[in-house]
Amino acid sequence: MVLFHYALVDDLISQEEFERRVEQKIEECGDLLDEPTAAMLVVGALGRQHVKVRELSGKSSLFCFFAKVIGKTEPKEFDRKDGEKGWVATLLVGDETGTTRVVLWDERAGAVVEIAVGDVLEVIGRHPANSTKEIYALALRKATCEITCTATAGNGLSMEPVDLDVVVIGAEKPRSFSRRDGTTGELMECLIGDARGTARLVSWSPNLLLGIPPGSTIHITGAKPDRRAEGRAYSIDETSTVSLSDTPVTVPFTPLGSVADTGQYSVTGEVKVAQEPRSFTTKAGNPSWVKNIRICDGTEELAVVLWGDLALQPVRPGDRVEIFHGSARAGRFGGIELGVGRGGLLRLPQEERKEIAFTGTIIPGNGGTFIDNGNERYLIEGEYPAGAEIAVVGMLAGSRIIPETAVPAEKDPQEVAGRLAALLARLEAPLT
Repeated sequence: MVLFHYALVDDLISQEEFERRVEQKIEECGDLLDEPTAAMLVVGALGRQHVKVRELSGKSSLFCFFAKVIGKTEPKEFDRKDGEKGWVATLLVGDETGTTRVVLWDERAGAVVEIAVGDVLEVIGRHPANSTKEIYALALRKATCEITCTATAGNGLSMEPVDLDVVVIGAEKPRSFSRRDGTTGELMECLIGDARGTARLVSWSPNLLLGIPPGSTIHITGAKPDRRAEGRAYSIDETSTVSLSDTPVTVPFTPLGSVADTGQYSVTGEVKVAQEPRSFTTKAGNPSWVKNIRICDGTEELAVVLWGDLALQPVRPGDRVEIFHGSARAGRFGGIELGVGRGGLLRLPQEERKEIAFTGTIIPGNGGTFIDNGNERYLIEGEYPAGAEIAVVGMLAGSRIIPETAVPAEKDPQEVAGRLAALLARLEAPLT
């Protein structure tokens, strides 16, 4: 039993010194302490304390915590790269502050058969590389303390495949990825929703989702929960099925005043303030965009930060927007802000569209690509060379033209010069 707690401090003192301190602690207390309690006191004196589940996202390399088992998987055999066999099992555990996934490898996986839902465990473990969503167990034992945990596997926390009736909110195009063995494959990501809110869905077999437009209700069998992702997330593969469904599905919106400083939310409201997009360079060295807006639902306001391509969507004060799967956090200057980036979605649900024929000059701008005739300017979808004269026929949606046809326009040089002069005068005019 001493070795269990020694794992928490084996980088600080020798095993012999640890055992000596445990014996000393028992003697100091007149043999009123058992060995595990004395070992915990020694660990605490060395600065390694037990933490709550929500504190497992800290920077420590090693964690020790108590938690109640609320779900588990049986040990499963798999093949390693070197051809050897391995075993893995998982536990879903929690306390009053949250839940986490504990992964047991090889000989530790066998311990799962002796663990039951409702048992309280003392766990020593560390995060895998580049992830704080799960704990790899180094040691664990049953404990006699009481743990309060309201989460249950029946509340959607089961790690077994599930069936879902959901609406497709948005879908990305299939993209390629490289496996560790050097081979390539394809995946497709979607945003789905039901009465419980939104969730990310990754399909390792894109054909399951191709041809299903946003707004469709689908029935999924064999969706595997992803406990490493932030918020609800599932994956499907060739063992899953996807079919269109007539089951009505409604995704609820959270009132702006009920958005807390953590978690994923879907909200709707009227845009009160919309700043211009700002460019920046990501940590990976790639160019990206960010835009701040503020929305109101009649009684409360909420700051929203749009990232990446979402920052380039044309949004103006007065627009009514729907935002799905935003991540809430405390703002740098107080209050709460909702971040919406990759995996989230912003749409204008009542966007009026009308036909338009427009001729103008293509001008790259801060918020995207514009077409300007000297008097009017619109965002235009598509890629066109800067300075080109384009005659476009299509649909006008808000301040954005969605072209049906776009061809080079033949213009009188004097007309073009006059239009450019009007544009320069407008740009140089003082702000009022």
